[in-house]
Amino acid sequence: MSDRKIPAAALWALGLTQIIGYGTLYYSFSILVPSIALELVWPEQWVFGALSASLLAGGLFAPTAGHWADRFGAGRVMTFGSAAAAAALVACALAPGRVTFVLALMAMELASAFVLYSAAFVAIVQIGGAKAQRSITHLTLIAGFASTLFWPLTAALHEYLTWREVYLVFAAVNVAICLPIHAWLARLSRWADKSASATPAAIGPVGPVAFTPRDRSRVFLLMLGGFAIEGFVLSSILVHMVPLTTALGLGSAGLVVTTLFGPSQVASRLINMLFGGRLAQTWLAVIGATLLPLGLVALLATTPSVPGAIAFVILFGLGSGLASIVGGTLPLELFGRERYGARLGWVTAARQFSSALAPFALAMAMAGMGVQPSLWLTAAVGMLGILAFSAIILIKRQRLAHDPVMLTSAN
Repeated sequence: MSDRKIPAAALWALGLTQIIGYGTLYYSFSILVPSIALELVWPEQWVFGALSASLLAGGLFAPTAGHWADRFGAGRVMTFGSAAAAAALVACALAPGRVTFVLALMAMELASAFVLYSAAFVAIVQIGGAKAQRSITHLTLIAGFASTLFWPLTAALHEYLTWREVYLVFAAVNVAICLPIHAWLARLSRWADKSASATPAAIGPVGPVAFTPRDRSRVFLLMLGGFAIEGFVLSSILVHMVPLTTALGLGSAGLVVTTLFGPSQVASRLINMLFGGRLAQTWLAVIGATLLPLGLVALLATTPSVPGAIAFVILFGLGSGLASIVGGTLPLELFGRERYGARLGWVTAARQFSSALAPFALAMAMAGMGVQPSLWLTAAVGMLGILAFSAIILIKRQRLAHDPVMLTSAN
């Protein structure tokens, strides 16, 4: 295995593109929805439904995007993605009606498959060699500021600009900042490939677990199921985070409280970076899956208490931060570097499928059942993710009982 690692400047630059990508393509949406719905004369839940359909389209394309990242290099794919994201944002800004807006929104989510975490993690593995897992943690640490920056930034811009003008500004940012960074990473990746070709050992996998073919399939499906459940819980809450806190009686304090989400994500990643080096990624997955429903229970048990809402946002942010890390590191730990991009594409697809349903499902549930029953149901769904990742640990232990050589991989 090569000892090369992604240069610090490249990692920071990639982190900046992730902040911009998530901020412009995802986190800004909930702030702009009321204005979009008003101008298009459309109920807000149907605007969220359009987002759900777009996430579904992006999920369908994620495995293909991952395969292309394996084949052509993640840097090249991300360069194309930046141009596509900017074009889609412009199309949203210029959309004259509902149909054209939905089509542009779908294009935006298709472009996100080329520029967000799934592509960035592949870039790190292709450039970073044996240091990939640690670099993925560092990247998620940097990118954790996306929501903290872009929720208030979008709101501030929207005070002076229409939602269409905000999207035009975001398109310009993707072209001016993200595109040249990704083009540079593409050149860096080609240089790393040449370096790796001179070191045949670098081609091998990063310590995959020696599962039997049957267990390998079971673990892969359980992993996809766990990430799908996490995606459902995260997407349903994050898209509605600001209006949700208002609906629970927190008033203007709700917006202030939600700004703690980003720092909480960063805190979980920092703690993991400092103290979680010896902990298996499967255990990190279980911990992250546990924190999400735990945060919702804290909110529901104390509402409309501001301290309770703070506890919710912190716990939810900690869980989201860990989920972002293990989304890239767990497939690497379980299956190694071979076909990593394609596997990560399937992980993204699983998350996107559930995320596509989540905002619309929660909006409809809150309209029909009320806010609190809907959130209790979401917490119950989240607990299924704990079971899925725990089952992977049990399969690993059963394999260990039959093959003591796996002891190093299991710990």
